[in-house]
Amino acid sequence: MSGIIDSYKTIEKPSQGVYKEKGSKFLSYAYPVFSEEEIKKHIHHLREEYYNARHHCFAWQLGADGARYRANDDGEPSGTAGKPILGQLRSNELSNILVVVVRYFGGTKLGVPGLIRAYKEATADAINNAIVIERTVNDNYKVYFAYAAMNDIMKIVKEENLVITDQQFGLACSVAISLRQSETEKVIARLQHVETVRCEYLGSL
Repeated sequence: MSGIIDSYKTIEKPSQGVYKEKGSKFLSYAYPVFSEEEIKKHIHHLREEYYNARHHCFAWQLGADGARYRANDDGEPSGTAGKPILGQLRSNELSNILVVVVRYFGGTKLGVPGLIRAYKEATADAINNAIVIERTVNDNYKVYFAYAAMNDIMKIVKEENLVITDQQFGLACSVAISLRQSETEKVIARLQHVETVRCEYLGSL
């Protein structure tokens, strides 16, 4: 499975930033995320917490290749909020991340260039305050086999440096394994060469 992008940069845990300009305050919140459902919950929470703010603008990017993304201006002039937030995610090569910028209007209009700068700087501050880490996209499998095949299975587990997340040994045995997506095809082929083995795909993360 060559050519698969199975690693990406993201943030380890939520972080915050702030930018102030002519009385307006831009509060930025960055979150590591894995699904659109998770994203919706964070945005809903911030809308409730900062119910009196004028705008809750955001951008997010999902997947190791960043193929799924969205930017939202939430009432700001088109392209002045969501786009600069997304631009910061991309220039920092981050994925599986959401940034929401909450704006309190200070009474003075900033104009299009001022807004773009404000949302960009607020996002940059949240990212600068975050711990950036690299993650891999892993496929999870359940491997079923007869007890007699135990040594062959464990040999492959050791040689391929597989992570066992669960195991059951008896007359019928099984191990749950997590492996990098780019290694999946090779490893599963090795396992299936062992007599009595059956591999069940459980999903990716």
